[in-house]
Amino acid sequence: MLWYIAKLLLLLPLLAGLIWGSLWLAKKTQGGMTARNGSKSARLIETTMLAPGMRLAVIEFHGREILVGASKQGLVRLAEAEPSPPVVEPNP
Repeated sequence: MLWYIAKLLLLLPLLAGLIWGSLWLAKKTQGGMTARNGSKSARLIETTMLAPGMRLAVIEFHGREILVGASKQGLVRLAEAEPSPPVVEPNP
């Protein structure tokens, strides 16, 4: 019984370390796929669900807003416009 507890105390932290290391390594390799300077060229502005499996999305890409229809079959560009200026409310 003592041998079992000794193996458990040795292998349990080793297993936890391997799990943590693999998650850390996966996070590091996934991070390499983003832009190097931290800026992203595409940004999701808004989504609206039309039906199950169908939605509309507004995406900002290089200063332009693009309306995209997304379904299970893929994406379709529906419209494109200049980005709207931010709304500024007057102070009373």
